[in-house]
Formats: sequence, C-alpha cells, structure tokens
Amino acid sequence: MTGNISTKSPDEGKWIEQKDRLRQKFSDLTDEDLEFEPGSMSMMFEKLKVKLGKSKEDMHKFIEYLSQIF
Repeated sequence: MTGNISTKSPDEGKWIEQKDRLRQKFSDLTDEDLEFEPGSMSMMFEKLKVKLGKSKEDMHKFIEYLSQIF
C-alpha cells in the first residue's frame, strides 16, 4: 500500500476483536494506543509506528493486513 493511510474507521465489533489480537501480538500496546476517533485512524497508526519502532514500509504492510480483515 502506498500513499496516505486510510482514515476509514473499522466496524466496531471487528475492531474490538482485532485490538485483542494486536495486544497479543504486541504486548506493549495498550487500549489507549489502539483508541481512535472517527477520521483519525492515520494518527493512531503514526503513534503505533513510533511505539512499535516500525518503518513506514512495515506500517503500510500492517495496514494492508488490517484492511484485509475489516
């Protein structure tokens, strides 16, 4: 995925399930890290990129993965 990060908010039920999976995969993540308001998903991913120490490319792959499950 290239370009801007999508600001589309995921379905709430699916997001709750995915948050649990993300916290299992990345034990450093908190509810606050995975919290966002509609239209601010790109800001949440920017914070995750910093906290997880991931490159922009890694985050784009991560976002692609998430977009497949939503």
